[in-house]
Amino acid sequence: MIKFLNNQNFLICLVGLPASGKSTFADKLKIALKKKFNNLDVVIIDPDIIRKKLTLDKFDHEKEHIVRAENLKIIREELEKGHIVISDDLNYYSSMRHDLKNITDTLNLNFFIIYIATSIGTCLKWNKERDKPIPNKVLKKIHERFDKFNKYNWDFPIAKYDISKISDLNLVIEELLDRIELKMAFLNQELKTGKIKIFSNVNNENLDKITRIYVGKLLHNPSFFLLKKRIIELRKIFMKQNKNKALREPEILKSFKNFLEKNLKLKIYQNL
Repeated sequence: MIKFLNNQNFLICLVGLPASGKSTFADKLKIALKKKFNNLDVVIIDPDIIRKKLTLDKFDHEKEHIVRAENLKIIREELEKGHIVISDDLNYYSSMRHDLKNITDTLNLNFFIIYIATSIGTCLKWNKERDKPIPNKVLKKIHERFDKFNKYNWDFPIAKYDISKISDLNLVIEELLDRIELKMAFLNQELKTGKIKIFSNVNNENLDKITRIYVGKLLHNPSFFLLKKRIIELRKIFMKQNKNKALREPEILKSFKNFLEKNLKLKIYQNL
């Protein structure tokens, strides 16, 4: 068995439609993880449990931001305790997955996405068999809005499964854990030899986020909107020049503002 450096814990982000088999997969995965890494506790965080406490098991759109915030808070707390955490949620927007990755980045832990890719037709069928099925129109809407894994290089599943086509789920999970072990051993070795910097992903994502928001604010000004094409071009150049640099958030903003002023040859009074 490959040994992790410091027996580090990690976060597994399950992604999939309602009634796709995520909870069944999470339960079996938890058992397998506890068996394989008996020195680490394993917890499943299910926002439905949080939602039930807050809304008496009724979906309330106005309280969803509270549910989401509490879900992220609990996940962080469990990771800080040294537990392996499984996020048993839909996580169908890339922004949802990014919120989880941000937590692991700030804690210097590994993050793995597992896509439960059971077809929409099977999900609709299994949904009818549930004790409390959700409306089909809701399930279909989630399917339509599902963010595919093609926007960011970090947003890529380590594994993809159609639960309806798996005859031996335990065997699949056993193979998955071997894959996770190898991936973690590789990442740990890369960190140990200095081939990758542990904060590079955090810095690059902050670079993208801060410059994108700043450009958006600039373009609300009619004067800067006329320079939209040039500003977007300069942002790309700035991103390329500063990729993987250890810049703090205030430094990114100040450097980007100075970069724009120099290249646009004008003074910018817009703050973030």
